[in-house]
Formats: sequence, structure tokens, C-alpha cells
Amino acid sequence: MKDNKPDLSFWQIWNMCFGFLGIQFGFALQNGNVSRIFQTLGANVDDIPILWVAAPLTGLIVQPIIGYWSDKTWGKLGRRRPFFLYGAILTTLSLFIMPNSPTLWIAAGMLWIMDASINVTMEPFRALVGDNLPKKQRATGYAMQSFFIGVGAVVASALPWMMTNWFDIANTAPAGQIPDSVKYSFYFGGVVLLVAVGWTILTTKEYSPQQLAKFNEQDRDAEQVDITNTVNFSKGGAIFTALGMSVLALVMGLGLEKELYLLAAGLVCFGIIQFIAGTLKAKQHTAGGFYQVVNDVFTMPEAMKQLAWVQFFSWFALFAMWIYTTSAVTSFHYGSSDTSSAAYNNGADWVGILFAAYNGFAALAALCIPVIVKRIGLKLAHAINLILGALGLVSFIVIKDPTLLIWPMIGIGFAWASILSLPYAMLSTSVPSHKMGVYMGIFNFFIVIPQLLAASILGLILRHFFENQPIYALVLGAVSFVLAAVAVMRVKHAQ
Repeated sequence: MKDNKPDLSFWQIWNMCFGFLGIQFGFALQNGNVSRIFQTLGANVDDIPILWVAAPLTGLIVQPIIGYWSDKTWGKLGRRRPFFLYGAILTTLSLFIMPNSPTLWIAAGMLWIMDASINVTMEPFRALVGDNLPKKQRATGYAMQSFFIGVGAVVASALPWMMTNWFDIANTAPAGQIPDSVKYSFYFGGVVLLVAVGWTILTTKEYSPQQLAKFNEQDRDAEQVDITNTVNFSKGGAIFTALGMSVLALVMGLGLEKELYLLAAGLVCFGIIQFIAGTLKAKQHTAGGFYQVVNDVFTMPEAMKQLAWVQFFSWFALFAMWIYTTSAVTSFHYGSSDTSSAAYNNGADWVGILFAAYNGFAALAALCIPVIVKRIGLKLAHAINLILGALGLVSFIVIKDPTLLIWPMIGIGFAWASILSLPYAMLSTSVPSHKMGVYMGIFNFFIVIPQLLAASILGLILRHFFENQPIYALVLGAVSFVLAAVAVMRVKHAQ
């Protein structure tokens, strides 16, 4: 099928993706410091995964809704840009409030709000690449987003260390208080996010609905295949509800860990959602957004189903790294779990540098990956990058000198850049053009579900099999990266 959208210049693509610099400031500050904030406010190491559940759960709910709405939005700012603006304002406010949380549960609530706000801004950015770029330029667009993600996260991840070592701002505080270095980092990040997203809003134009309809005329003819009647929602609802209730009964009857309540609730909720969709279908009330999103989940393109496994294992590994690297490095390499000690805070600051390093390497990798893809193809390139990420994570238990941990960040950086671009490049030609936003939101399910699973079982696994030593969460992440590399070789995507 011909795609007759005009090519965009390098600087047009640059401006369109520049907002991701700010978005990643928010994500990097969240990923690198929220576990530290939780521990400072009194959380135990084995409670951290369940506290983090707000972030992926928010993405699971928000992204498909925002995708659906943005597909159908058109106003003075366009189709996607209104969501950029509203999400950026809310995220900036959240970044100012989060490090001033007086209690653990307020901090957990602020994580929920902050992640929801980031998702409101981020999801339409993915769809905008499909809206504005012809198919042959989409891989370049996603690689450009990966570049800005890497560059933005380098600075944001290192901000607490920079505040301490460059500006002599204290990185320690009395027990139960967040250090000033973390607070000022969040303030600076909020300003950068708002300015960067604002730049994209001001410099990027969107095609009108009429123009998009004309560009996608041929695609739309192929997309108007009614497959709604092939989905048996009642059967699926019964299976998932029964499975969830069974898990709940086991947890209650055997007194298992509280994290498993999350798994049971997730299964039951998915079953209920299918029952509701089945009822709407029976009454022929299928025009609403709820039914459309649920139906699209079950009728997604085949390549998307195959990529789901790749995303699942990739993001399980990433989530293990994000929530456990601070506690792993501070306890295993610095020998301290006392959040008020200098050793702990030096280790936590060093984790910020390590996160900055892998994002810096990711920015470089984003420039290299298109060249690698041309030589060996999308699937093999992604598989190799995932294996590099696995080697990076498993190195944490081998390397004893924390200063040498900078080198494994090369492999993790290549994996991160690849995860942010190549799955989208493989998927882009299979996604219906008039549902670009909602399908990008649904694709987020396969990022969120493994994170929810990790929040449910990682703490349990560490307690029962690894003497509650967080370093082994990174080893499990390495195994998950290997499984993702195997899965990607099975994907059949349009060239």
C-alpha cells in the first residue's frame, strides 16, 4: 500500500521529538529516586515493589484512554498537542510536590499522579510519529525519540550527584527527610519538562483529519474488516474471573504474601472487563470507547501479538532494574541499608550516575542502531541488543568494585535504546492508521503487565529463594532479557 505523506526534514523530525527530552527528565527522576524517597520515608526493601505498582497500573489505564481520545480529538492545538500541554503542566506540578511528601503513603499517591500525568503527555508522542511521518521515516522518528530519551535521562539521572558535587547541596538529611539534592533535582526537572514539551507544541504542525483521511485512504479500505463477532467475551470473562478467584482463595487460605492479592485482583478485573464488553456486544452498544478499546485488544494485528512476548520479558527486566538497583548497589557494593548513612547515600548517588551512563550510551546507540539494522535486519539487531542488556545486568553480581559498574551500562544502554525504537518500527506497518493512538496505548499493556507481575512476585521470590538480597533481582532481569531475545526471533513483521 502506498503511503503518500511527504517526507519531513531532519529539523522537523527533531522538533517533533524534542518534547521527549523533557518527558524523560520526569521518568528518569522518578526511576532513579522514587525508591530512595520510599526508603527514606520508612519503606522496607521488600515493600518497594508493591509501592511501585501505581506507576504501571496508571499506564495500563491511562494510555489506551488517552490514545482513543486523541484519535478523535481536533481543536485549536490539533490532535495530539492538547494532551502534550495538559500532561506537561500536571507532570511539572507533580515533580514539585513529590520530594516534599511528608509521609510514605502521600509519596505513593504522588507517584500515581505523576505517572498518570507523564502518560498523558507521552502516549500521543508515539502516535504523532505515525500521524506525521511516512512509513519509511517512522524508524528514524522512533530512533530520534530514543536519542532524546537518552540525552534527557543522562542529565536527569545525574542531577542529585551534580547538585552535591558541583553546587555543594547536601545529599544527606535527618532520618525521614528527603535530601535537598533530590528536591532541587525534581524542581529543575519540572521546568525542563515544561519547556521541552512546549517547544514541540510551538514548532510542530499536525495534519487535519481531512488530510489524514486522504493520506490513509488506501489503508482504510484494507482496515474496514469487521471482526468483532469473532471474540467470545463471555468465555474469556468466565475463565479469567475463575482464575483470579482461585488465586485469591489460595492466598487467603494459605496465608501467602500480600503482593499476590494484586495478581488475583488483576485477573478478576480483566474477567469483569470482558463480561462488560460481552454485555455491550449483546445489546449492540458497540460504538462507545470502552467497547472499542476492549475489542481492539482482542483483534490486534498478528505482529503485535508476537511482539507482546518480546515486550513482556524486556520490561520485566527493566522494572526489576529500576526498583532494585538502588537497594542492590547500596547493600551489595556499599554495604549499607541505612538510608541516613553516608555510605547509603553515596551509593544511591552513584546509582544516579549509572542510570545517567546507560541513558548516555542509549543516546549513542540510537545513532548506531539504524546502521546496524540496515546490515542485519530489525529482529537480529534487537536480539543482539537484548543480549547485551542481559550481560550488563548479570555483571552486577560479578563486579565488586562499584566504580567498574559503569562498563555494564554500555550493554544496558544498547538494550534500552533498542527497546524504545525497534519494536515500534516492527509494529508500525501493521497498526491501522486511523487507530494509531489507541493501538499505541494498547501496546503499552505489554509494558505494564510485566511490571505489575514484577511488583506482585519479585519481593516474594527474593524473600523465599534469595534471602531477600536485592542483587538477585538484577540477575532475574538478565534472564528475562535473554527470553526476550529468543522471542523476538519469532516475530513476523511487514518489511
